[in-house]
Amino acid sequence: MSQRSYNQIWKDAMLELSHLLAEELPPEPLPPQRDRVVFFQRLATLYVRYVQVFRQLEQAHNQLVHPQKRQLIRVILNGVMGRVLELKNEMVEKEFSEYHFVDDVLHALKLSPAALEIPIPHFFLSERSKEAEERKMMLMDVLAMVEDSEALDTSVDSIMTEEEAIKIIQMAERAWQGRLRAKLNKEIRFSSFDRRHRTIGSAFTELAAIRIQKVWRGYVQRKKTRIARDEELIFLGMVMDPKYQAPCSAEIAAQASEASTRIKQKKSEEAYLKAIEEILNQLRETERHDMTKTMKSQIRQWFFECRNSTGVFPDYPSQEDGGSVLIFAEKTPQQLLEEIEMKEEEEANAKSKGTEKKKDKEKKKEEDDEAGLKMMPSAFLSDLEVANKRFEDVWKNRDESENFSQMHEVELIKEEMRKVLEAEVRVQVDEEMRQELAELKLAIDKERIAKGKAKKKRGSKSGKKKKKEKDLTANRTLESLCQELVKQGLLKQAKNVWMQDFLGDFNYLGTTLRQNDVEPMPSLLDVRQVLSLYAVLPLGSQEVHEKAPLIKSILLVGPAGVGKSMLVHAVCQETGATLFDLSPYNTAGKYPGKNGLTMMLHMVFKVARLLQPTVIWIGDAEKMFYKKVPKEEQELEPRRLKKDLPKCLKLIKEEDRVLIIGATKNPQSADIKALSKMYGKIILIPRPDYGSRYVLWEKLIKKQGGKITKALDLSSLTKVTDGYTPGHMVQVINGVVSKDRIEELTKRPLTADDFVLPLAKFDPVLQREEQAIKNWYAKTPLGKRRIKAAIGKEEAPPKGKGAKKK
Repeated sequence: MSQRSYNQIWKDAMLELSHLLAEELPPEPLPPQRDRVVFFQRLATLYVRYVQVFRQLEQAHNQLVHPQKRQLIRVILNGVMGRVLELKNEMVEKEFSEYHFVDDVLHALKLSPAALEIPIPHFFLSERSKEAEERKMMLMDVLAMVEDSEALDTSVDSIMTEEEAIKIIQMAERAWQGRLRAKLNKEIRFSSFDRRHRTIGSAFTELAAIRIQKVWRGYVQRKKTRIARDEELIFLGMVMDPKYQAPCSAEIAAQASEASTRIKQKKSEEAYLKAIEEILNQLRETERHDMTKTMKSQIRQWFFECRNSTGVFPDYPSQEDGGSVLIFAEKTPQQLLEEIEMKEEEEANAKSKGTEKKKDKEKKKEEDDEAGLKMMPSAFLSDLEVANKRFEDVWKNRDESENFSQMHEVELIKEEMRKVLEAEVRVQVDEEMRQELAELKLAIDKERIAKGKAKKKRGSKSGKKKKKEKDLTANRTLESLCQELVKQGLLKQAKNVWMQDFLGDFNYLGTTLRQNDVEPMPSLLDVRQVLSLYAVLPLGSQEVHEKAPLIKSILLVGPAGVGKSMLVHAVCQETGATLFDLSPYNTAGKYPGKNGLTMMLHMVFKVARLLQPTVIWIGDAEKMFYKKVPKEEQELEPRRLKKDLPKCLKLIKEEDRVLIIGATKNPQSADIKALSKMYGKIILIPRPDYGSRYVLWEKLIKKQGGKITKALDLSSLTKVTDGYTPGHMVQVINGVVSKDRIEELTKRPLTADDFVLPLAKFDPVLQREEQAIKNWYAKTPLGKRRIKAAIGKEEAPPKGKGAKKK
C-alpha cells in the first residue's frame, strides 16, 4: 500500500473518532439510564468502535513515514488505548465479569469476531529510549556471563549415576542384538525367495510383468481420480487452491515494502530531529531578543495597570502557578489578583473542607445510583478532543501534492519551536522581572520582601511531607544488583514467545448461552484479548499507565498446561519487560531470615523500578496463601512472602510500570480472601474447546514441519482429545513429528492414530476439575457480585480508592 492509502486510513479513523467524541461529549449531558442492559449495550458499542479506531490508527502509525504525522498519531493512539481500557473497566463493573460476549453488537456493526482482536502497537519495542536499550543490553551481558560460569561449573562437577550408566549399556546392547536379528531375517528371506523361483523361468517373468502393470495402472488411475476430485472441491470453494497457501509474489513484495518503510521512517525521524535543532538555534539567534523585549514590556504594563486599579503593585505569580503565563491570560488585573487570592484561600482551607467534600461526594454518588447509571469520568477524552482539533486544523485539508517523499513541514516545526523558545525566555524574564518588581515596591510602596517570603513559607507547610523509603543498597550499582539477582535465579530472561503464539479460536456461543442463563467458559482467544488489555497496553505506554485504571496485579487461574507461564513470557516479549521470578519454590532457601527477606524484596523492587517495564512472576501462587501447609513443603516455607509482598504491592504507584502476575492451578487450597486481596484481577483460563483444539492441532503440526493430508482426520482427532491441554498437544507433536518422521511423510502420511496413542499416556483435565475451578471463581468478589446481580440482589459497586485502583 502507498503512503496515500495509509493517509486515508488515518483520515477514516479520525472521522470515526470525531463521531465518537461528539457522542461522548454532547452539549448537554445525557440523562441517567435506569435499564442496566441498555446501558451495557451502549458501553459495548462504544468499546467495539474504539477498538476499530485503535486498529486503524496502529496500522497508520506503523506504516506512515511523515514524522510529524506519526507524532500526532502516537498521542491519539495513547488516548484511544486509555479510553478502551476505561470502557473495559466500566463494562466489568456493570456486568460483573472479565469476559464479555457482544455478538449482537458485532452483527449490528457488520464485523467479525476477529475485529475484536487487540493489536500490539509496534512502537512499544521500536521507539524505546536509548537509556532503556542500554540497560537491557547490560542485563543481557549479565545473564550471559552468569550462564557461562554455571555451564563451566556443571561440566566439571557432573557425575553419571550407576542407574544412568546401566541404561546406556542396555540401550547399546539391545540395539546390537536388533541389528543382528534384522540381518539374519534378511538372509533367510532372500534364500527362500531364490529357492522358490529359481526353476520357473519365463512363466515367472510374464507373471511379474503382469503384476507390475496392474500396480502401475491402479496407481495412475487413483492419482487421476484424486486430482479430479481436488479440482472439483477447489471449484466448489470447499478447499483452498494450493497455489494460494504458499506466499505469493504480492505478499513477498508487501513484506519487502514494509521493511523499506521501516528504513525510511528512521531516516525521516533523524532528519526531523536534526531540523528541530537547527531551527531552534536559528530562532534563538533571530527572535530571542525581540521576544524578551516584548515580554518585559507587557509585564511592566501589567505592573502599572494593577497599581492604577488597586493602588499597590501586585505580587508576582510563583513559578508553581505558572509565572508570567497567568499574566498573559485574557484577564483584567483585578481578576488576576482575585484569582491568586482565591488560590491561597483554597490551599489554607483544604484540610478543613476535605472531610466535608468526601461526604458530599458520597451523597451525590448515592443519589446518582438511585437515579440511574451514568458514564464514569474519563481522563483521556479531553486529550483526544485537543488532538482531534489539532488534526482538523493542520492535517485534515492540508495540500500535500508537492510533498511526495513525505518529509517534515518546516513551518510547523517553527511554530512548535517558538513555543519552546518562549518557555525558555519566560523562565529568564520571570527572574529578572521579579527582581524589578521588588525594586519598584521598595522604591515606591516602601514594602518589604520579607512579607512575600513569609507567605511562601506558610504555603509550603500546607503539604504533608512524605517519608522516603530507606534505600538499603544505596552504595551498590545497578549492574552489581542485577548480577546478584541473576545468580540467585530471581532475575530471568523471558522466553522467545509472543501473544500471537497463544493459539485458539473465538467463542461463538457466548451470547446465546448467556441469554439462556448459562455462564459460558471463555475461549483461549478471549483470554489473550483480556491479558493484552490488562498487561500489554499499560506496560507498553507510560502515558496510558499513568492515567488508565491502575492494575497492579493479575492472577491467572487454570489447569496445568493451558499456557499460564507462556502468557507471562509473551507479555515480557511484547513490551520489552524485565522478568523476575518470586515463585515459592524459586525463593526457597534464598535470603533466609527476616532481614534477608526484606533485603530480597528491596532489591527486586528497586531493580524493577529502574528497569521498568517489569513483570514479577509468582508461579504456584496458591502456596503463598496456603490454608494449611503440607508436611512435605514445610521446609520450603512457601508462606514467607505472605505478609511482606502485599506491603510492597501498595508502594507501586501510577508512574511505576511494574506488574505482578501470579499463576495457580489449585486455588482451592489457598485462603480465597487473602488471594483476592493480593490480586486485583483474577483471570480464568479454561481447557481448550473444540474450535481452539482444532486450531491448535492444525497450526502446531504445521509449525513442527508436518503436513495435513486427508489421511489425518483433524475433526475426529479434535473430538476425541477433549480435556487435553495445549501443553499435552505440544509434547505429543514434538515426539511424533520428528525429523525422521518428516522424511517419511511422502510414503507414510500422518494419521490420527499417531497422536492418540502417545496422548493417552497423559491424564486429561476432567469436567469435574474444571467445574471445581469455576465454583471457586464464583466465590471471588467479582463472582459473588455477578451471582447477586443474577438473582436480583445486585451489590453496589465498591466506593473509594479501591474502585479505581486495584
